[in-house]
Amino acid sequence: MCGRYVSTSQPDQIARYFGAEMSEAVVENAPPANYNVAPTAQVFVVVETGEVRRLETARWGLVPSWAKDLSIGAKMINARAETLATKSAFKRAFQRRRCIVPADGFYEWQVIPGQKRKQPMFIHRADGDRFAFAGLWELWRDPAAPDDLPLRTCTIITGEPNEAVSPIHDRMPVMLPPDSWSTWLDHENHDLDMLGRLLVPAPASIIGVHPVSTAVNNVRNRAAWLVDPVGLEADTQQTLL
Repeated sequence: MCGRYVSTSQPDQIARYFGAEMSEAVVENAPPANYNVAPTAQVFVVVETGEVRRLETARWGLVPSWAKDLSIGAKMINARAETLATKSAFKRAFQRRRCIVPADGFYEWQVIPGQKRKQPMFIHRADGDRFAFAGLWELWRDPAAPDDLPLRTCTIITGEPNEAVSPIHDRMPVMLPPDSWSTWLDHENHDLDMLGRLLVPAPASIIGVHPVSTAVNNVRNRAAWLVDPVGLEADTQQTLL
């Protein structure tokens, strides 16, 4: 799964990277740089409607249009690639509302023999570039406030891990290479078999991994030092910022 990730780039940087347009509203309401993004946070997503690719924001944790309230979103932060076409919460979005979730890295927790607590590991691009996580998005209207604007929500798709991540966890986010972005974002593309073939593990060669402080366990810690490497035995809790 992917339950925490890093998003520190400015919206104009992300928009340029993905060749996307960006509204003033996105600039004004952009989520701040965050080295510990947690579920239900507002995050950046790249979407495509018509022939226009846009940078938008969404609440992390997909809320299907039929949901009675937002609470289901906390359970929908990830969607398994293997069941997108069949699971009721995701199949409509898989057909028409696919997105990219930009990320500068993510965390997973590894079991260390002889230790009770798990060791957080920071997983990033070895070349310092950013990830393009495959995602889905939905619009949800609050049944109790039908006149309010709809809320955009999103989920990150996970699949089998590559050789770099498999010692840490049995799932990892699907990372889309640039040559698949247009195909994935094309909302008029309903070839689910072909789209499913894009959801494969990224090459292990692009991945860098190192242990980080257990301070990342606390969602209130969001600062840059969270991604600093630590020794497995020297790790100590750092002061809460």
